[in-house]
Amino acid sequence: MALIHTAVALSLSLIRPGLASPRISNVDTSLTFLYLNNLNASDDGNHAGAILLEPSSNDTAACAAIGESLISRSTSQAHSSDFFYSLAYLEYSGQSPQDQQYQIQDGAVSIKKANNSLAFQGEQPDQQQLPILCTHSGLYDTSKQLSVSSNGNTFTGFRNPKSFRFLGIPYADPPNRWEYSTIYSEKGQTIDATAYGSDCAQAFDPSSTEDCLFLNIQTPYLPRTNSSTNLRPVLFTIHGGGFTGGSGQGADGGNLASRHDIVSVQINYRLSTLGFLAIPNTTIKGNFGIADQLTALRWVRENIANFGGDPNKITIIGESAGASSVRTLLGSPPVIEENLVAGAVAQSNLGGGVTLGLYGNYGTTFSSYYTIDQSYAVAGQQIFTAAGCTQSTVSAQIECLKKVDAQTLQNLSAVARYVVQDGTYVDTEELIVSTRNSSTAHVPVIFGTTLNDGASQATYPQPPVTSLVDGIVQSLYISTDYAQAILDSGLFPVYDTGNVTLDSFNISQRVATDTTFRCIDEATVYAGAKSGAFEKAWYYTFNRTYEGYDPNNLGASGLSRGPVSPDYPTGNPNLPYFRLHGSEAGFTYGVQYPLRDTSDLLASQLISGYFANFARTGDPNFDEEYLRVRGYTDELKGVQESGKWEAVSGEDGPSWELDWPSRGVVFPEKEQCAWLNYSIGYYMEDGK
Repeated sequence: MALIHTAVALSLSLIRPGLASPRISNVDTSLTFLYLNNLNASDDGNHAGAILLEPSSNDTAACAAIGESLISRSTSQAHSSDFFYSLAYLEYSGQSPQDQQYQIQDGAVSIKKANNSLAFQGEQPDQQQLPILCTHSGLYDTSKQLSVSSNGNTFTGFRNPKSFRFLGIPYADPPNRWEYSTIYSEKGQTIDATAYGSDCAQAFDPSSTEDCLFLNIQTPYLPRTNSSTNLRPVLFTIHGGGFTGGSGQGADGGNLASRHDIVSVQINYRLSTLGFLAIPNTTIKGNFGIADQLTALRWVRENIANFGGDPNKITIIGESAGASSVRTLLGSPPVIEENLVAGAVAQSNLGGGVTLGLYGNYGTTFSSYYTIDQSYAVAGQQIFTAAGCTQSTVSAQIECLKKVDAQTLQNLSAVARYVVQDGTYVDTEELIVSTRNSSTAHVPVIFGTTLNDGASQATYPQPPVTSLVDGIVQSLYISTDYAQAILDSGLFPVYDTGNVTLDSFNISQRVATDTTFRCIDEATVYAGAKSGAFEKAWYYTFNRTYEGYDPNNLGASGLSRGPVSPDYPTGNPNLPYFRLHGSEAGFTYGVQYPLRDTSDLLASQLISGYFANFARTGDPNFDEEYLRVRGYTDELKGVQESGKWEAVSGEDGPSWELDWPSRGVVFPEKEQCAWLNYSIGYYMEDGK
């Protein structure tokens, strides 16, 4: 066990001139965060954490080397519940032996399971060296710095109250424009990982750049150098943004790391024309952004053990275009051949569309991949023309385009954003789930949507709206006949609020949710579960989000987060509101704030736990003993009230409604999806 090795002194150095706080390395000891994180930031002041070090002949000096001191008996008594559950979890998870004693300032401490309390022992001259509990005075800045060595480089990160953090790590050599990235090759470098790297070049963000292939890590544990014990599962986040925007800064995993004892990674990847331009009969074959994701996975496979993560337990997760990336990677030959992922979560993957006007069939290309010729037809000469690259040959146009400033290029009226069949990273038209096959990663998966994913994909009708049909036509840009058929089907209930504009939009957003998100994802998990293409599959609907869709910025009307009132100044989540596409991150990552009511906090604990459990075990369901040992009594109550999240096993699912508590239901909108699948062909493909 790493904790009972005889230890040597910590190596100590200063990170840069003028920095008062020392930094440490993990050369001679592992470092483990102990913090009972209840995900309520306003309650942090009522809790105390610790940094656990391996035994040392001079425990006082060991703590001093990290800018801390030995935990006092009075501190541990004042926060006895925090320390009891933190130490009990170390024993439960096998990180410490049973009945382990830990060195503190004035003796030693251990746990008494009979009454969930601490036991203190005084100093003993012949006492064996014990694992050391140091104070943790982590600040929300970079003053508490530390270094980790990995593959010939040293990475300087820091710790805040919740996790060890390494930001802005270059995972690839800076690639030339429209060349595929390769894993970072420099050696002997000391890399400052205390600040985020640049976002990848994107429209309307002048600070974004082409030198942007960075990743971020939050971890609760740093193993001693060259040790591979007690490695944690890894949750690898791919951001959304339509393949034209977004950043790895958007889904911080610090709370997941501390509450659920996993390692969280987030990445940048090239976007828009710089990431997805594809030109026939050239070396510019597209999918540069997808290739970047693979390069990041390879970097993580090679390095993450030195940051406490298990390279054989990497679960990929993404929302929107991130979910489409997850879907793409599940069918990518390098992912399968190199066995890069152990599981996958696709949140609100797009795969279709009913609208004809403003958005067209926007979602289709996120799950069905163009050929290079098809991509070039919609985003080739249009880009050259917009950039003013109108030379007589394609080769000359390419040379012209290479000289266009990145920000100018990304702000053009025409951009490339399509995953294509390039033959290397993607070699099928879509993910194959109808059979168990060698073209799809055989791993457990979770797919799902938010309740009103399509609200932001439909257009809010502009008054005067004369009828429901008129509103649906405006909202979905479809024919009057098709809008009338939607009403006549009886499958999309009419809410009579007295506001025909809102009532028609209620129908339209439901149709858009089904056609763009829900139907494709339900079909994917059903087919993959039935055929055995997936090892196992679960499906959900997010019933609770925070940032909802407010089409007219009506604020207190409650369309975005629940009606505002004196009792609910940030919105009442118990009353109707539109759940916005992409608004589930606060609950997925346990960073939801502000908390509208007690159930927001309880839902954050429960829902983030489902995804963390999936990363840990390949199954979202909780081990109730794990919750008892960790002292997560509210989460345990939620699990017991919710029941088991059953895997998809047939045409009815089942599905899971993520809320507090959660509950199992049949696949939502199954009849609607069947009707829409027929009607889209009838009214659009046949020109009706």
